[in-house]
Amino acid sequence: MDHALRRKRLVERLPELGVEGLFVSMLPNVRYLTGFTGSNGQVLVTADETVFFTDGRYQEQARAQVSEVECVFYLDGFPPAIAVARTRGVGRLGFEAAGVTYRYWEQLRERAEGIELAPIGPEVERLRRTKDAEEVVLIGRAQEAADVAFERVVLGGGLGEGITEREVALELELAMRRAGADDTGFPAIVAFGDGAAEPHHRRPHRALAMGDVVKLDFGALMDGYHSDMTRTVAFGEPPGRLREVHGLVISAHRAGVEAVHDGASTREVDLAARRVIEEAGLADAFPHGLGHGVGLEIHEEPSLRWDREDRLLEGMVVTIEPGVYLPGLGGVRIEDMVEVTAGGGRAIPRSTKELVLL
Repeated sequence: MDHALRRKRLVERLPELGVEGLFVSMLPNVRYLTGFTGSNGQVLVTADETVFFTDGRYQEQARAQVSEVECVFYLDGFPPAIAVARTRGVGRLGFEAAGVTYRYWEQLRERAEGIELAPIGPEVERLRRTKDAEEVVLIGRAQEAADVAFERVVLGGGLGEGITEREVALELELAMRRAGADDTGFPAIVAFGDGAAEPHHRRPHRALAMGDVVKLDFGALMDGYHSDMTRTVAFGEPPGRLREVHGLVISAHRAGVEAVHDGASTREVDLAARRVIEEAGLADAFPHGLGHGVGLEIHEEPSLRWDREDRLLEGMVVTIEPGVYLPGLGGVRIEDMVEVTAGGGRAIPRSTKELVLL
């Protein structure tokens, strides 16, 4: 990872932001700028240099992971970033507004004599939206672990009558870890039968019965990068209405992927998929946005929604995940991560999206 290039791009933004330095405290952003993977770290970025801060627990880790910038180690407590900024001649210091609690803000303010503090929006997150080649590879590896888990647990006969949603979620987690994942990307959503009518179902003790649809939303974590995939299958023959809905959602998914290209409007990509469902008379049954970015966090910018206007850029990785949910009956969601390329959208998962009868 070229962390120096990332910091250079951030430094180029400082004059436009009206600050002489930026204090970065959100851990995904710290990792993006330095490579540090510990649970406590901060970064001071100025035009001339970068200083990394962490406590004494991480001295050796920081020396190994953040060897190209100055490291300052402190006792448990508040990092001495303000004092260091003052010695570097910073008169106006930006801080990440989204990453500061009220108590943290008080601690900053108490130490800020002689320095003006300025809340800054998601500047590092804007850089993170577009992935470099190494990031795309890591996202692909995380997806490979999820694909393997789907094949082993779902297609490989791991679902049987009486198994619970919680047990399936655990089997997916174990399979992803055995496939090389560091962890799950997020708590898996496993929903049987009419529970699949809830977009984010959380009642994990239901047992699988013949005729149930099975909705599985899960992903892996690999070297800090996430994957995110949803598939809907059936245990035996599902209700005819849900078979029809599955075909409809596949069509909506295809329309969304086909709308993805460099420069595409996020709103228009959402609407491309949404129109398919609306034309089938089920507009109210698709109550969420079409997708979101994925990377160091499971939900990143950009957001693909009917009420958001942004532009997709080559190198972004976004989800396309239309769904239709029918209370009392069940629901279907199909989700792929899609890389935005010069030639269009490239779906990253290899798992089938067709309706599999188990």
